[in-house]
Amino acid sequence: MPDGAEQERDGPGPHAAQEEQDAPETDAQRRRRRAQFLRELHEAKALRDRVQPRRVKAARMRQAMRMRTFRW
Repeated sequence: MPDGAEQERDGPGPHAAQEEQDAPETDAQRRRRRAQFLRELHEAKALRDRVQPRRVKAARMRQAMRMRTFRW
């Protein structure tokens, strides 16, 4: 596949990324990137929970034990 088509599909080329790094990031951009990261993290955790139910059950049991032994 030609490099030009690959760059169009994947997004802007390396020059645009360099210009983006030079400019100071606004709060809105930072919040948008953070929200995207948190969405992807949540999705990855949900996927892991679905494919490893035994591990999830063990984690729930450990959390329940922690809560029972916690002193207020």
